[in-house]
Amino acid sequence: MSSPQIVWLRRDLRMADQPALHAAAQAGPVIPVFVLDQDRAGDHAYGGASLVWLNYSLESLGRSFGSRRSKIVLRKGDAPQILASIADEVGASCIHAMRHYEPWWKEAEDELRDALGEDRKLCLYDGNYLLPPGSVTTGSGDPYKIYTPFSKAMLEVMPPRDVLGEPETISSPDSWPESDEISDWDLLPTKPDWAGGIRDFWEFGEAAAHERLDWWTDEVADYDEGRNLPSKDITSRLSPHLHWGEISPAQVWHKLKDKRSDGWKTYAKEIIWRDYAQNVIDQFPDYPRESYRDYDERTLWRNPNAGHLIEEDLKCWQRGMTGYPIVDAGMRQLWQTGWMHNRVRMICASFLVKHLLIDWRFGEQWYWDCLVDADYGNNGVNWQWISGTGVDSNMFSRIMAPLTQSQKFDAADYIRQYVPELEGLSDDNIHDPPDDKRGDYPVKMIGHKEARERALEAYRASKS
Repeated sequence: MSSPQIVWLRRDLRMADQPALHAAAQAGPVIPVFVLDQDRAGDHAYGGASLVWLNYSLESLGRSFGSRRSKIVLRKGDAPQILASIADEVGASCIHAMRHYEPWWKEAEDELRDALGEDRKLCLYDGNYLLPPGSVTTGSGDPYKIYTPFSKAMLEVMPPRDVLGEPETISSPDSWPESDEISDWDLLPTKPDWAGGIRDFWEFGEAAAHERLDWWTDEVADYDEGRNLPSKDITSRLSPHLHWGEISPAQVWHKLKDKRSDGWKTYAKEIIWRDYAQNVIDQFPDYPRESYRDYDERTLWRNPNAGHLIEEDLKCWQRGMTGYPIVDAGMRQLWQTGWMHNRVRMICASFLVKHLLIDWRFGEQWYWDCLVDADYGNNGVNWQWISGTGVDSNMFSRIMAPLTQSQKFDAADYIRQYVPELEGLSDDNIHDPPDDKRGDYPVKMIGHKEARERALEAYRASKS
């Protein structure tokens, strides 16, 4: 019998179109291994909502392997050391893995190569993105920094590679390494159990991802206009499935590529945005931690660590108690479901960095902890875009007006769902409730005009 082949699982939790699993299954008996290595990522270790999704996704994938008379070996600790130890124990000739571009995973891959030595190999495969980061370049051969030319170049080489099916056979080894029980990892909250809204809002795993894609196939035509309407929520909600690798972007693209609607054209560019974000962190590994543009951060930002009142402002934003209904609806949806409508994500992010003048990194960290689709590249790129500090970003002087946005995009029913204190108000009043109709709902933390003038003055001072 051929020597065992280890498949190192990370955010690639699927059976179909999984090139690492496919190659391992052709080479010999397969030992899938997932290592929970929380220390390596530092301040970007999996947040609370991500751990909830990870728990259910691993359980789902474990059942899929179980139906093939296989299983996932679960371990906790330093991934390169554990994988090298398992390879020694079982006599594996190769560890197969999908490439990941977060700096801590690139570091772990290098450490694993060293730990395996010359007798065993680490074989890495692409497939979590449409194309490997760095493979689409400018005319001079440099990686793109700006999204629009990157997107145009990507569209010229689409469609992506063909999709792989599930392995026809998955052979098991003669003996299995020891495995943890996922319940022993305590990934799910218990005291209190705040994850009920996440469980109610989502279905987890590969099968659920494809069910969602099937639904989206019939809805994507309305996306161009519908994507901005939180009350109707004409969005795919595929982002966590894509993030955790329960479905690949190539599978999504091939399913939808023959559509001719404006909705598909717009959605295609958003799939490309995922690739763009990975290209950015491949060039600038600390991008979600460090601003790209030069400015005086001490002049521009109000630091919550420097004063009690600023800290309270941050907490009001986090809790959805700003007095701006569209902002508060979004922040409460985030806390309840682990997800937020994309238009509202921008409104809430803009409010933090421009109305409250709080450093974008505090928002990035809050989204990181609360989002089930918290992605190192996407999260960092999106926050630096809205804050005006990124390599490709919105101008700081473009300050979103939450009240105008709420009315323009008909968010009344969305507000009623997540801000029940206001559910009895009319559409005319609910976007900006008069003081005598607010009841227990808070007054605005700061007026829009005052906030705008303060932000522009702080920005001018930071550039002088």
